Amino acid sequence: MERLQKVIANCGFCSRRKAEELIVEGRVIVDGDVVVKLGTMVSNKSVIEIDGIRLEPETKVYYLFNKPRGIVTTTKDDKGRKSVVDFITTEHRIYPVGRLDYDTTGLLILTNDGEFSNLMMHPKNKIEKVYVAKVNGIVKGEDVARLKAGVEIEKGIVVKASRVKLRKVNQERKNSLIEITIYDGKNHQVKKMFQSLGLQVDKLKRERIGFLTLGNLQSGEYRELTKKEVHQLYALANRVHHR
Repeated sequence: MERLQKVIANCGFCSRRKAEELIVEGRVIVDGDVVVKLGTMVSNKSVIEIDGIRLEPETKVYYLFNKPRGIVTTTKDDKGRKSVVDFITTEHRIYPVGRLDYDTTGLLILTNDGEFSNLMMHPKNKIEKVYVAKVNGIVKGEDVARLKAGVEIEKGIVVKASRVKLRKVNQERKNSLIEITIYDGKNHQVKKMFQSLGLQVDKLKRERIGFLTLGNLQSGEYRELTKKEVHQLYALANRVHHR
């Protein structure tokens, strides 16, 4: 049994919030009866209709995308900027799993599977997100130690990297290339972590999520995840709960 608004959203008809509006407006019928109570539980055998349209379970799809710079990680943008969903040809209503900043590039997953999306994003599931940052300034050993120990990115919010690797330091140009691994994904998190050390991130790319890498995907290209990859990602997220 699941909440009615969640089932509607999982069918790809609309967002969960919009589903709640439709229920309150009396536009949803379950097994022949109008339902207006939020939180109503339904089974997988329930017949759900919205404005006379019978809902059918939506096929779940999963895409791996190499996000270019200057693209927003939303389904639509009020400023008319190009969105990550504009690059992917599909009949399904997909959305990004988490987000990458406008000027951040690299690996992004898009899907219509809400459960999968939540598993990938929740910090407790310890899905590694690996970024490479080009930083304006020389990163020292004590900076690496502080990133791993934890830094305050906002008042009362302390985050830490699970791993930090110094890839390259250019003494002449006064910049550093750092690989940083985190589990959570707060807004502008990596940039704010370096800012807390007095360092500015000039370029940022996400290179890996879990075991997924970009492989041969060029900027702006995408591919579907295989069934095996999806199963492995589910297993990766669920391993924490079975220890």
